[in-house]
Amino acid sequence: MSTRCGIILAGGEGRRLESFVRQWRGDDLPKQYVDFTGAGSLLEQTWRRAELLIPAQRLLTIVNRSHLSYREACRQLASRSAGNVVVQPENKETGPGLLLSLLHLHRRDPDAVAVILPSDHFVREEGLFMGHVDLACRVVEREPDSLVLLGMEPDGPEPDYGYILPGRRKKDGAGNCVRRILQFVEKPDRDAADALIRAGAMWNAFVMVVRVERLLTLMRWLAPVLSQAFDRVQRAIGTAREQETTEAVYRSLVPVNFSTNILQSTAAQRIARLLVLPVRGVGWSDWGSAVRLTANLERMGVMTWSDPLSTGAAGSRIPSIVT
Repeated sequence: MSTRCGIILAGGEGRRLESFVRQWRGDDLPKQYVDFTGAGSLLEQTWRRAELLIPAQRLLTIVNRSHLSYREACRQLASRSAGNVVVQPENKETGPGLLLSLLHLHRRDPDAVAVILPSDHFVREEGLFMGHVDLACRVVEREPDSLVLLGMEPDGPEPDYGYILPGRRKKDGAGNCVRRILQFVEKPDRDAADALIRAGAMWNAFVMVVRVERLLTLMRWLAPVLSQAFDRVQRAIGTAREQETTEAVYRSLVPVNFSTNILQSTAAQRIARLLVLPVRGVGWSDWGSAVRLTANLERMGVMTWSDPLSTGAAGSRIPSIVT
């Protein structure tokens, strides 16, 4: 069995939730470091969830240098082992952050199976969720060229999510119901999202399992300019020039979104075995918008809302924590 490693994507700045977080705690702490529920920050919950399957010493977390200006972010990151926090100079979207993390994993074990997890998602049934991640790992361990994503069963048309349209149902050798991916659709309007759900589409949780070397190969094919720029970084990792080289490369980078520029191109060109593993019975939400976050917190009884303010931004409301 291949070594299992993990990458926690925590490089976002949480711009869409800035005003909400400012009302919540009085500062601009990026959302993944905020404790909204009393059970630890979204990042801390992601670490605990990942460690149900992967030892902490094999989990990398990618963050931005700007995050280190927040005392609370530093406190949380200090709980990680030395060398397991990868600091990128700035956020240039998910493509560079993921690629930088992959290169660090590749230096440790190029044959490792990587579990890639966003840091700003809420998961209610964590054991069941990570059980599905374990199944995805088994698929990749048997079929090393595969890339498996988790597809969440939708409970309604959500225009702000990405969707995975699966192909015909099939069972792999272990009886796991994985399905080929026909298409990715990013943030459709409500009518289009409703039509996708009727056609059997699932929400894209952006939780992936893939061999490190396999994903690096895909990125070389589909993002050659980005990959070539990072060749310098790969040679510098572990040397005295690592930080200087990484900073120089990032200064000239054009942002690359992994979902849009890599996954969608992979599906469209059919150059890889892309599979989706359906996940049912798990309460899951991407807490990327204030509307979605507040709806979840209200259902959980964590908070209530006062009446909308008569002045200030349209629709702004004052959170009231339930104690």
